[in-house]
Amino acid sequence: MTVIVGLVHNGRVHLGGDSAGVAGLRLTVRRDPKLFRNGPYAMGFTTSFRMGQLLHHAFKAPKPKGDLDRFMTTVFVDKLRKCLKDGGWARKDSEQEQAGTFLVGVHSRLFAVYGDYQIAEPADGYAAVGCGDEFALGALHATAELYLKPRERLALALAAAGHHSAGVSAPFSYVTTPKRLP
Repeated sequence: MTVIVGLVHNGRVHLGGDSAGVAGLRLTVRRDPKLFRNGPYAMGFTTSFRMGQLLHHAFKAPKPKGDLDRFMTTVFVDKLRKCLKDGGWARKDSEQEQAGTFLVGVHSRLFAVYGDYQIAEPADGYAAVGCGDEFALGALHATAELYLKPRERLALALAAAGHHSAGVSAPFSYVTTPKRLP
């Protein structure tokens, strides 16, 4: 289910996502958002609506400080693990914890968080997750040099994923990181 797309533009992170809830061959267009702000973060999830609800409503997002790479892989992930565990969503398989996948933007940095809690920052300045990610990534790559506004690029990526993936459905929504104060 899902496609969540993100890109960095002029010091902010812009995310876009679809509204599909998919179980087997059943598709439900959901009203509850896959994209939201949590403190200084913009987030968009795939994998599980329960995980997304915990990220949105229960996760006490820590204020980023210091070396952002170090912060995201330690402080952020530790708080995330606790939130998912407390919310009854984190899984353990062969003594390894597993979560889900989502994009998170903070200030001018875009990260993907994967099921093993790894934090990945794309060198291209854009990313996509979910079953429509390959179609969206192709559209983001193809529009990289076209001088389009971020929302236009995201809309094209979402439309491509929606056209080619049975697990992606409009309406599409968008969220942007807050402007960073000096």
